Amino acid sequence: MEDLELRKLNRIEGRPFEAKRKRRKRILLSGAFLGGLFFLIYFLVLPSIPPPPSEPPPASIPPTSRESPLHTLEGELRDRSTLFQSLSENHIPLRWIDLIISKLKPYVNFKKMKGGTYQFITDVKGELVKFIYEVSPTEIYEIEKDSEGYVAQRKRVLLDRHLVKVVGEIHSSLFEAMEAAGEQDPLTIAFAEILAWEVDFYKDVREGDRFKVVVEKVYKGDQFIQYGTIHAVEYQRGERIIRGIRYKDGYYNEKGISLRKAFLKAPLRFNRISSKFSWARKHPILGGTRPHLGIDYAAPPGTPIWAVAEGTVTFCGWNTGFGNQVILRHMNGYMTYYGHLSGFGSGIKKGARVGQKQIVGYVGSTGLSTGPHLDYRVAQNGQFRNPLKEVFPTGLPIEKGEMEAFHKTRDGMWGWLQGDSPYWKRIEGGEDKKD
Repeated sequence: MEDLELRKLNRIEGRPFEAKRKRRKRILLSGAFLGGLFFLIYFLVLPSIPPPPSEPPPASIPPTSRESPLHTLEGELRDRSTLFQSLSENHIPLRWIDLIISKLKPYVNFKKMKGGTYQFITDVKGELVKFIYEVSPTEIYEIEKDSEGYVAQRKRVLLDRHLVKVVGEIHSSLFEAMEAAGEQDPLTIAFAEILAWEVDFYKDVREGDRFKVVVEKVYKGDQFIQYGTIHAVEYQRGERIIRGIRYKDGYYNEKGISLRKAFLKAPLRFNRISSKFSWARKHPILGGTRPHLGIDYAAPPGTPIWAVAEGTVTFCGWNTGFGNQVILRHMNGYMTYYGHLSGFGSGIKKGARVGQKQIVGYVGSTGLSTGPHLDYRVAQNGQFRNPLKEVFPTGLPIEKGEMEAFHKTRDGMWGWLQGDSPYWKRIEGGEDKKD
């Protein structure tokens, strides 16, 4: 009986100790797990965390600028304005305006000055440091202060000069063809003037005609400034090829004959020929069949008309059906007649000497005329000739003593004209270059 009670008592009293033992075991296992997790984090994670930054170095103190900041005021001269007015409008003090004008006066003709830009540069005290006046990319003046005061000078502009070959084909007009080749009107006009005695670019141009030009181009860095001398030209229509080589002050063909002839092909830039040379033409006003011994060039009123050759004015005034008319006498017995003018050129009067391509009058519709046009006639030794078919005297040849030098120049340009593709060469300002 006692044994039975004792066993019961032991079971009752032993339960708390068993529970405590199990709790301790769980705590130990949890501690071991947390310890392992801690070491895992320490060895795997902590090394990837960068160490705390070391003490930063003392900040460097920027050096004090020795130069005072500058202020630049930019201006532009408008049409019909003056440099004085422009500077005043930009509120530049009068004392600086007076200084600028006085310093530039020895270099600049203010009466003929047109346009341009300038820069007025001052320091923090408003004192003038530098003044730059740019009339054009190649004409620049500067005023700058030195130890002795303000000094003005014209700035030397470095330019490159290239020799370039331009080629093109005409589809509608020479102007459009030259533009398609990447060139500008001044080159077109200069090219046409060289060949004006051989080709009438207002009448003779046809689709498919080709041209070549060897010309100097002037650059300021990458900026195109202007065209220089044209050294050679070529114009091809079908089998006919016209070439011109520059020698001294003129242009000559391959044989050394001047392209400049005694007579131009036409006396004006016209729209169309409204009436041709004829011995039997129905008169538009008087009716009936009458001779028309000239060419009618239709053109807008006021179009300039020039003398086709050097000569002397023998008549200038009103001439019945021809209205206002000018008559010129030329070499070799030639006379030229210009009728229906709206007015006369400057200095044109009886007895006056005129040069080739000098303006003698302007297109009008005076006299017996149905609209604005020029009645142009040519006579030799009293006999009227068809201006479109007349063979005028050729140009003068190069003197025999100059032929060897001319041939050398001609052969050099020949290589440029005969090349298959455009190329260029720097002839001033740097090394030669070819494409």
